[in-house]
Amino acid sequence: MDVVPEPGDSVQEPFVPQSIDRGFMLLVGVADTDGPDQVAWLARKIAHLRVFEDENGKMNKSILDVGGAVLSISQFTLFADVRRGNRPGFTGAGEPHHAEQVWHDFNRELASYGLTVKEGQFGAHMQVSLVNDGPVTINYDTDELMR
Repeated sequence: MDVVPEPGDSVQEPFVPQSIDRGFMLLVGVADTDGPDQVAWLARKIAHLRVFEDENGKMNKSILDVGGAVLSISQFTLFADVRRGNRPGFTGAGEPHHAEQVWHDFNRELASYGLTVKEGQFGAHMQVSLVNDGPVTINYDTDELMR
């Protein structure tokens, strides 16, 4: 899995392309209601999620167990509202300054578990590639899961 800026994209800071081998690519959307409680809860769930195969081919190992890494990409488009019209609305996405701070806090929380966490660039147009092994794709929504 790797991420590079779009050719010709003007980015605020120099960006070094990021890549990982075995692990998780996380597309992370942040709402204005997200904060420390959601960050802690989600990081704990992801660090301990058992989706890697054990010696019997069963999903019994976490990313921590297999020494995996995380590639975290901010993704406000996860909040797309397509209920009306043909153009999505993104009013559910967090205000950029808040979203960036929460996203970085989330990445630091994941790293506190001993995980290697690499990041895309917040707000940049990037080319992202993924080899989805399984495939296993899981959607976490802290509004629904923290009830």
